[in-house]
Amino acid sequence: MTTPLVAQAAEIHRGGGNGNAVPERVDVYQPYEVDQILLPDFAQCLAVKTFLHMCGIQFTKKLRPNAEQMSPSGGLPFIKCGPQIVSEFDSIVEFIGIKGLSLSEDLSGPQKSELKAYMALTINRLKLAELYVTWQDKHSSEAITKPRYGSPYPWPLQHLLPWMKQREMKRYLKVQEWADKTVEQVHAEVNLCCKALSDKLGEQYYFFLDRPTELDALVYGHLNSLLTTKFTSVQLAEDVQRYPNLVRFCERITERYFTEGGER
Repeated sequence: MTTPLVAQAAEIHRGGGNGNAVPERVDVYQPYEVDQILLPDFAQCLAVKTFLHMCGIQFTKKLRPNAEQMSPSGGLPFIKCGPQIVSEFDSIVEFIGIKGLSLSEDLSGPQKSELKAYMALTINRLKLAELYVTWQDKHSSEAITKPRYGSPYPWPLQHLLPWMKQREMKRYLKVQEWADKTVEQVHAEVNLCCKALSDKLGEQYYFFLDRPTELDALVYGHLNSLLTTKFTSVQLAEDVQRYPNLVRFCERITERYFTEGGER
């Protein structure tokens, strides 16, 4: 007998379409935002949706309680484009690039290398900080993370699955040498990343050229999530607010892509 969760996962593998052209519309799969999604996934989902807006690709947001289990890599979000399924920010950017649309195609070779370095910095500092305050910080993990992560599941899965996920994330943070950091050290890491991004942005509208690139989408997804999140008890917003040009950057992206009917 097919369970509802298995049926949902199988459903997204059906369909057809032109496999070579830049897609006009895709489906974006993610967890429910009100009572389930966690800060790291929220940031990554926002980055992908911002990237799609910047590319002019329309999308339909598909909320699924088992989106993580439906994803081919286990990472979020994932998109469905005809029969093709692609998960996580970097792979989605690469997929759209293969289709013929790259936001950074006009950058020089050195600029592309610099863009990749700043994208790696954003992931290696901001995403790890988000994972830390979500799963490693005791108060956040017990009061917020575990209840949200377990909310779609019946007992005893609502307790067992968050515990298993926390063990996985703690092992990952240990490998990344973040597990033994203090909250103060996490704030320092976020501050260092924000300073580097602030110095690069300066008074420009975007990080490169006069139009957005993948870096703008990724940085916005993470910084705006830190500025607005209610998903942890460790507030990192003050670290971002120290850099007014980064706050203005987030406000500009929000106004351009999300205040006039743009789906978030």
